[in-house]
Amino acid sequence: MTLQERRLLAWHETMELHEIVAFQSIGLMKLKMSFKKVEDQELSELYRTCIGELEGNLNELLKFYPSAPGYQGRDAETRQDVSFFAADLLAFSKELVRCLAAAITETATPALRKTFTNQLIAAIHGHERAYQYMHKHGYYPSYDLGPLLGQDVHNAQHALKMKY
Repeated sequence: MTLQERRLLAWHETMELHEIVAFQSIGLMKLKMSFKKVEDQELSELYRTCIGELEGNLNELLKFYPSAPGYQGRDAETRQDVSFFAADLLAFSKELVRCLAAAITETATPALRKTFTNQLIAAIHGHERAYQYMHKHGYYPSYDLGPLLGQDVHNAQHALKMKY
């Protein structure tokens, strides 16, 4: 079978798709919730452009979900606000871990490296707490790929429908 003949995404690219859609959905929701608070016209236009780009990205990426292994739609409704805030905390903590890990590789001063390392360990624990909360409440079914992907689609569609 050639690559062109394949109908399903590979597992690893499905997980990358999940991560990118989840991240962009949260970002789009945050931008739309903040839009009316931006008083500067030039910054408002930057927000509008970014919102349009993220909407375009999500619309393009959602087309790949039916080709993801195990994909299934999502039936259960969750409290969107709680789910959003939990996902935002998880995304922030994940990005903090990445930033601190990168900072450690660029640091030559031992005291600063030790500080970054201690903060990295704390950030890893923070990420774990956010993940455990989401998993416990059913907001992140990480061991069940079908519902996880279905939740991605639900969140992206919610972000796309939000008014700003």
